[in-house]
Amino acid sequence: MNLGDRIKKARLDRGLTLLEVAERLGKTEATIQRYESGNIKNLKNDTIEDLASVLNVSPAYLMGWDTDFIPTNIISLSPTTVKIPVLGKIACGNPITAEENLIGYRYESPDLLPNGKLIYLQAKGDSMEPTIPNGSYVLIREQPDVENGEIAAVLVNGDTEATLKRVKKQGDTVFLMPDNPRHEPYVITSDNPARIIGKAIRFTQEL
Repeated sequence: MNLGDRIKKARLDRGLTLLEVAERLGKTEATIQRYESGNIKNLKNDTIEDLASVLNVSPAYLMGWDTDFIPTNIISLSPTTVKIPVLGKIACGNPITAEENLIGYRYESPDLLPNGKLIYLQAKGDSMEPTIPNGSYVLIREQPDVENGEIAAVLVNGDTEATLKRVKKQGDTVFLMPDNPRHEPYVITSDNPARIIGKAIRFTQEL
């Protein structure tokens, strides 16, 4: 991949639009599109650093110097295949990827994976439809928080159940919002706690 390809891949892995990256960098959408198309001669070091910060990657990765970018918790089966744990019911007190919490693995090409520690979570129910269909497998990058409006995997019911919801923040109040209007929001309080596992990156479905 060239510099433009790496910029585009990192942007898509983060789930960002061209406009969102442009706004965070103080540049135009056309400028970011030009970066991704490879229609650039040289980028200044500070521009590379700013891009890397927004895209949550290292400057070395964007420049093609850092190729060791396979997530830390997946097991290589071949140069082109890795396996990612699929999360099932959570056993209280266990680490997320403990054997007791796993129901299997899914296999991916490392070239298509974002940086970070990854798990899959299977969507159950229709609370996130039409965005995430029931039964689909959702790729989660583990992180303790997400930005307002992003979809996250969240532990509820005493850290024993993982659910997918859109995180809405209003002042000091956090809501877990379904995309399906037939379902009620979940309000996080001291009596109704929740803990974010990570950000939903993408989903796949079995045919």
